[in-house]
Amino acid sequence: MGSSLTRAAQWTSSGKLELTPMNESLLKEVLRFVEEFSSRHPQEAEHVFEEPLRWSTALVASDFKTNYDISDSDVQSHEKDSEGRPLLQLSPATVYVRSFSQLSRLVHLADDKKLEEVQACLEENRDPVVKILGPSFASVLEKHDAHTDVLSLEDKEGDQGKVKLFLLLQNMDNQLLSKCLKEIDGRVGLDPGAVKSEVELLKRLCSGGEKRVLKSVRYTSDYVFSNGCRAPPWRQALNEICYLVIEPCDTETLYITCSTAGVFLNGGIKQGGEESGYERASDTYEDLGTLLKSTSPHFAGNTNEQDFAVQELPSTQKIQHVEPVDAEEQGQPQRSYEQQEKNVHEKARQQHAPNKAGGGKKYELCPWWKNLSLVSLCGKTPAASVPVDAFSESSAESEEEEEEEEEQPERRAESNTDLTPEYWQIEELVKYLKVGDQTATVLTLCAMMDFNLMQETCQLAIRDVGGLEVLINLLDTDEVKCKIGSLKILRKISHNVQIRRTIVDMGGLQRIVKILDSPVKDLRALAAETIANVARFRRARRTVRRYDGIKKLVKLLDCVPNLASLTANQEKDVEVARFGVLALWSCSKSTKNKEAIRKAGGVFLLGRLLKSRHEDMLIPVVGTLQECASEESFRVAIQTEGMIKDLVQNLRSDNDELQMHCASAIFKCAEDKLTRDLVRKYSGLQPLVSLLSKADNKQLLAAATGAIWKCSISMENMAKFQEYKALETLVGLLTDQPEEVLVNVVGAVGEFAQIPANKATIRKCGGIKSLVNLLIGRNQALLVNVTKAVGACATDMDNMAIIDELDGVRLVWSLLKNPSADVQASAAWALCPCIKNAKDAGEMVRSLIGGLGLIVHLLKSTNNEVLASICAAIANIARDEGNLAILTDLGVVQLLAKLMITTDDRLRHHLAEAVGHCCMWGSNRASFGDAGAVAPLVHYLKSKDKAVIKSTTVALYQLSLDPNNIITMYERGVVKPLIHVIGSDDEMLQEHAAGCVRNIRLLALANKKAELFH
Repeated sequence: MGSSLTRAAQWTSSGKLELTPMNESLLKEVLRFVEEFSSRHPQEAEHVFEEPLRWSTALVASDFKTNYDISDSDVQSHEKDSEGRPLLQLSPATVYVRSFSQLSRLVHLADDKKLEEVQACLEENRDPVVKILGPSFASVLEKHDAHTDVLSLEDKEGDQGKVKLFLLLQNMDNQLLSKCLKEIDGRVGLDPGAVKSEVELLKRLCSGGEKRVLKSVRYTSDYVFSNGCRAPPWRQALNEICYLVIEPCDTETLYITCSTAGVFLNGGIKQGGEESGYERASDTYEDLGTLLKSTSPHFAGNTNEQDFAVQELPSTQKIQHVEPVDAEEQGQPQRSYEQQEKNVHEKARQQHAPNKAGGGKKYELCPWWKNLSLVSLCGKTPAASVPVDAFSESSAESEEEEEEEEEQPERRAESNTDLTPEYWQIEELVKYLKVGDQTATVLTLCAMMDFNLMQETCQLAIRDVGGLEVLINLLDTDEVKCKIGSLKILRKISHNVQIRRTIVDMGGLQRIVKILDSPVKDLRALAAETIANVARFRRARRTVRRYDGIKKLVKLLDCVPNLASLTANQEKDVEVARFGVLALWSCSKSTKNKEAIRKAGGVFLLGRLLKSRHEDMLIPVVGTLQECASEESFRVAIQTEGMIKDLVQNLRSDNDELQMHCASAIFKCAEDKLTRDLVRKYSGLQPLVSLLSKADNKQLLAAATGAIWKCSISMENMAKFQEYKALETLVGLLTDQPEEVLVNVVGAVGEFAQIPANKATIRKCGGIKSLVNLLIGRNQALLVNVTKAVGACATDMDNMAIIDELDGVRLVWSLLKNPSADVQASAAWALCPCIKNAKDAGEMVRSLIGGLGLIVHLLKSTNNEVLASICAAIANIARDEGNLAILTDLGVVQLLAKLMITTDDRLRHHLAEAVGHCCMWGSNRASFGDAGAVAPLVHYLKSKDKAVIKSTTVALYQLSLDPNNIITMYERGVVKPLIHVIGSDDEMLQEHAAGCVRNIRLLALANKKAELFH
């Protein structure tokens, strides 16, 4: 219920558990654990949770029987905690549970809905252990080493029952992880060795000049784990082996995932790709050759079976045991895993050697898993209790941070003959460090600093001969000179990614953080500089926070940097502050650290340092601010502290890096209208436009275009941008730019296109063609912005003609197949003006084979934005009688009726609009009534949204042409709200409301006459 949820469970982007066999297995295990908990552990079952587990339940008051107080739809248990709160409470649709005993009872009451209740509970309580045991207890656990006896926590917390409960939950977690690993074991599919052999063959097909079959074939990662896979560990758990980028001679670049189940196109995994890039974007093929033949006619026409037969490549092979490798053991963090590695130790190369085809090699468990006593999976020893911290690297925090760097595989000399003279000299000096007195130690440290400590050979030599441990131990001495000498060496060698990790593993970072309290300014400066180097990976940043390093670093910022003349003491304070900011910059990659910086008062002090005139101070200050500006609370603080003016002022600097960070900070803060107004007030728009001329600096260009995009949301800013001819420059950037630039450029163009005059400018500058060409990309953020821009341009008839000529409508329609709900919704919104303004819209829609079926299918989506956009598209499509007939045959009436019960006004508006247009064909009016759509529609008239009332009134008028619908409307009290609508200022609204009332009245008169004659 802890690591298993984050490491093994498979989650959707919306935070729901996917419907996979592994997830179903996990849920059943958790259900069994909860059901049996009260009977097996009665004392622990009575323990009251620190916070209640709450979730939306399908249970109602009538499901509860004895031992509960039931009042209408509310339920409370007789049992209460020490503060008188019920251990179980049900308020309609939401249940609160405070003990395992009540949780077990609730699961039993759920009967055939048990599994659904467990799933809902886990989805809405992603970290149940913290809620059960409390954050204070969890923090005590986090600070202990993974191999520490957990029972020792009992003395610190003073709650024996809580510790026992933790051990039970921990054991349950281990069982879940073990079960998941067994799922991975024994799968039939592709072998890493077979994949490598096929890749080598494909690489040979890239040669031959003009006769070559492929342009290039490459891996996204050069690093090979010990099991032969190149995929990162958390993807290996999903049976993925590696990722390829293949450039055919006749089609666009292919991004391919190789897994044990086969190969398929992904969302565009490059180096350091987003998580969304891993999503499957095609069918699964048995091997690379089959996939390439289906996507590249040139490849298919220039290869034959013999090309692959000579390699005897097995398409499927029994994988006896391919175990996912943990990134921490291999010296790799879990996000960025693509850094290149050239010199790998001979032993590592032997381990990475792939299987020969059909060799049947059995892969061994990597040492990390063995250390966790999970070797029972291979039939060796029973699984022991696994320490919680062993899995902590993949905790919730790992999902909220981005890795700044990649930890590289260890490099070692392969034999003594390869060791340099510096290596032996450093070994001798370390011996003196270990045995020398205080004077000898200081002299040795000075001698060691004479070496080029930025050279990797010297850095690793210090570690290999035990010097790193000695240097860290010197930090505990009372001798200031020894500490200074040690830190001066550590700050240099900590530029090495392996040294950084070793420092953290040895507990050195905690000691460096402690030195931040030293009264000696040199020590504080050196400690902060070393932390800035070390805190570039997740675990180091977390360690700094846990040992109050954030608060201590923020205190270092308290100086006066803006005086005309500073004393020597004040200059030293400024230097210490600069190193403190550098350390905070490294630490600010973590969301929790950003909040810690804000709570420690860092915003005010950073704002004061932002007024400095020195670029070496400003760059880390602005870098930290733009990093933290991703959090809304920090953006508000930046605004209230008056920093926007300083950021705008620094946009005029001659330093590209400073300009880039300032533009990036404005980009993130300009989500808020007040910030956009402040940027304009302080004349920041023109400097942003001028930065577009620095097209060679892609990072600066991405930041500047992002700031322009967000600032252009305000119409007042848009007018200024038009004065500065920003649109023409932006349209010129729609080609030959990296995706991070294109996303922002297209976003800005989409905002500019909201103004009619700008639509013509985009067309004259050739922007329509550039936008349509971008519709074939894979980047989801880019596709969302492109479709929005195309949709905005399509409201102009001349632009629509060009879009239609370039086959843009088909390309937009095809994006409805994209797995991203955001892309689907954006594409559907873009289709509305395209259909509305196309010359022969009806015929155009019918010419798209399968297009209408795809539209109807998306009415089954669970995303309200997708549903609203699809309903809007249906309302436009249904204007053509032929298309409406096809939609009716595809079951659009029944699917629309199923959506009627909703409180989302945006969906209500377009749903009612779609219903009104679909009533125009055959017996659809009666079908809507039979499907139960009329009664919920009447309720829409209570909405405060005028657009909802308008579309609802039109739909009700159409439905009122069927007598049975009139009866339903009348029974639901439709007359009174319609009378109110008749008083509207909108003539069309008045007419439809009056028409509906008239139809109701006519039916009533007809019934009365019928009664008189009978």
